[in-house]
Amino acid sequence: MFAEERQQLIVGLISASGRASVTELADRFRITTETVRRDLATLEAVGTVRRVHGGAVSPDRFSTTEESILERTVQRQPEKIRIAEAALALIPQGRAGSILIDAGSTTEALAGLLATRTAATAASTAPDAELVVITHSLPIATRLSGEPGIALHLLGGKVRGITQAAVGQSTVEAARRIRPDIAFIGTNGIHAAFGLSTPDPEEAAVKAAFVQSARRIVVLADASKLDAETLVQFASLKDLDTLITDTKPGQDLADALAEAGVEVVVA
Repeated sequence: MFAEERQQLIVGLISASGRASVTELADRFRITTETVRRDLATLEAVGTVRRVHGGAVSPDRFSTTEESILERTVQRQPEKIRIAEAALALIPQGRAGSILIDAGSTTEALAGLLATRTAATAASTAPDAELVVITHSLPIATRLSGEPGIALHLLGGKVRGITQAAVGQSTVEAARRIRPDIAFIGTNGIHAAFGLSTPDPEEAAVKAAFVQSARRIVVLADASKLDAETLVQFASLKDLDTLITDTKPGQDLADALAEAGVEVVVA
């Protein structure tokens, strides 16, 4: 196989999975790790991959890359719905309680399913079994506003246009004064060593406050977030209770999650 052919295949593999390690590529193409590194250097020079420690990732996975909530809402919809359905099953029906729903496209899918379920069961639910839902996301608040059986609490602050979420010191302080039963958290990356991360420091501060406030932390992350590192860490794996995703994590991340005692649910 010519080097150019192999390099095209490497680009295809990384585009499909988001990343590839040097050892994986060496085994797949039966070449030395030195040859793989030369291939990756060539591909990075033309902008088709980005080298990271131990391998390479897609060029769009820079630490500050962030798509708008509108763009993310239409991506990987079937996977996000499956994740949201698994998360919905963790919310008890027919009794009072409190949950926090972080901003994000997968958490927004959860809010939609929760609204549908609540409307369907409203007639059979006891009057005192109201579910308190706390959020700083304008789309989620809009979706849940006025739904029977839901007491909606919207955390205020400066609204970030790209995510339509309240951020800033007032949002962080409000988050520190609550203690919800479950927090459903979104993330831009979950990595074996770096933990959970997001590109924006203000978003990271709010997410960190959410993680520290809730009794149980459930992270919703589709496969594109696995093994990704973005600019600002907001939690370690040991801060989590459950990860709900749509594909089995790779070996390094799976081992790190197991060591941290995190339950992994593949939806």
